[in-house]
Amino acid sequence: MKVLRKNGEIVEVTFEEQEGKKAFWHTSAHVLAQAVKRLYPETKCAIGPAIENGFYYDFQFAFSFSEEHLPIIEAEMRKIVKESLSLQVCEKSKEEALRFMDNAGEKYKTELIQELDDAEQISFYKQGEYGEFCAGPHISNVCQIKAIRLLSVAGAYWRGKEKNQMLTRIYGISFPKAAQLDEYLRMVEEAKARDHRKLGKELGIFTIFDEGPGLPVFLPKGMVLKNLLIDYWRNIHRREGYVEISTPIMLERSLWERSGHWDFYRDAMYSLKVEDDDYAIKPMSCPGGMLVYKLEPRSYKELPVRMGELGLVHRNEKSGTLHGLMRVRSFTQDDAHILMREDQVMDEIQGVMRLIDEVYQKFGFSYEIELSTRPEHSIGSDAEWQLATEALEKAVQGMGKPYAVNEGDGAFYGPKLDFHIKDSIGRTWQCGTIQLDFQLPQRFDIDYIGADGEKHRPIMLHRVVFGSIERFIGILLEHYAGKFPAWIAPVQVKVLPISEKYNGYAKKIERALEENGIRAEVDVRSEKLGYKIREARIDKVPYMIIIGENEKHNMSVSVRQRDAEPDKQDMGEMSLEQAVDLVKRGETE
Repeated sequence: MKVLRKNGEIVEVTFEEQEGKKAFWHTSAHVLAQAVKRLYPETKCAIGPAIENGFYYDFQFAFSFSEEHLPIIEAEMRKIVKESLSLQVCEKSKEEALRFMDNAGEKYKTELIQELDDAEQISFYKQGEYGEFCAGPHISNVCQIKAIRLLSVAGAYWRGKEKNQMLTRIYGISFPKAAQLDEYLRMVEEAKARDHRKLGKELGIFTIFDEGPGLPVFLPKGMVLKNLLIDYWRNIHRREGYVEISTPIMLERSLWERSGHWDFYRDAMYSLKVEDDDYAIKPMSCPGGMLVYKLEPRSYKELPVRMGELGLVHRNEKSGTLHGLMRVRSFTQDDAHILMREDQVMDEIQGVMRLIDEVYQKFGFSYEIELSTRPEHSIGSDAEWQLATEALEKAVQGMGKPYAVNEGDGAFYGPKLDFHIKDSIGRTWQCGTIQLDFQLPQRFDIDYIGADGEKHRPIMLHRVVFGSIERFIGILLEHYAGKFPAWIAPVQVKVLPISEKYNGYAKKIERALEENGIRAEVDVRSEKLGYKIREARIDKVPYMIIIGENEKHNMSVSVRQRDAEPDKQDMGEMSLEQAVDLVKRGETE
């Protein structure tokens, strides 16, 4: 696939590469805008970027637009593709660009250009009669787009500000092969069936009240699941030499100014007055961790210091972006901060990488690694950023792991490694991250006494494994389609007496299972056995124990297993000890 960059260079890339996807979907967004302008010339175009899965374009239509218009636009897009229009790129001065957009009546484009530097040369991409200013890249010819589907329509405020004009956002997807579109649409249908919001409600995991948008509430079974994940997290971190701390949910404004969050992250923070002082609710836990480190003098012999925190953090997400557990305003971040000497950096990064690898394998996730470099708005010297970036790069290379580079997407205080897990239907989710930071130790003036008796500045590693426990639970719900493995299933065994006559024995079995550390529930409702079995299947419980006359007489149980082949699910009658052993084995598989 040929890609045209804004300097006029044409390069060969594949659709699987990041630049290839971005160029392909970005061009598809231009084809969408071209089709809309052909069909509805009075429409004003706003922005149309490539996104993680496909593209969108924001328009101001002169009429009431609905999803009924999508097939018409889609048909026009296919006509444009058949015209095999080559893309051309040229540069204009700011004055020329403004004149071009003014003549076209494109007020949104004009507003964006007005904010650019007067001396800046502005790149324009053109295909046929349609052209607009854009940084690119784009594919060299629209004929490479073999399959298109417009997916949905949504409202979007211009530039995301609620006081601005409400625009119409059209989402779409495209591929170089028709079979890829078919596979994508199949995956979308599968994803709908696995929607964690639907499963979370059906399985009694979580809810979100109208009174608290973006603030998830875990129900009893959800708390069992959350606590099991936290227990697992604590066990592996204790093993790896981490100590656990807990810092306040809000701290004075001066702390956030010192850390840089007040300048670089303020829009995402909630603030409040406490008496006459300004406070902020924490969006992340690292500044509190700095204060803990400073509580006592540190020697080089004590380093590395590994501090973990399951911190409840809050972020001011816009209501339109909230999505179940995946995008929330309050979540538990499994944060940890490692303070270390320069000679320990490589070992600590790779130690975290091994820990992340272990956790993701535990849940059956494969993953990809992305190295994100210095963003436009950041703190620190070029030399420090180069040092930190090279250290991360060498650590990944030393582990023999492949990685991609995401230019300009680092944290404001340092570069990072992001871990994108792949779920059972092929979707990727960014979860773990490792960030190397020279800046906070300087800002908080933290040090340690070296072997030479002098003060030295430690280097800091920020890292998460789950990322957000809430979001990780949402991912697990969709990854397993609600069929949690036995070790984290909120209910591992459902005990089903065939009639009320056997409720007493069923209760004894339930108590015996619980005494063996197995999470069990007994269904004592006056329902037929078939109904109870169907309900247990809907609840996706790993094991069912059936209790009737034989079982009561023989002091035994009959077991059914969820995850076996259909003809092997009924495991027959066995002793309680054998059933306990079966469930315990299932916990480790």
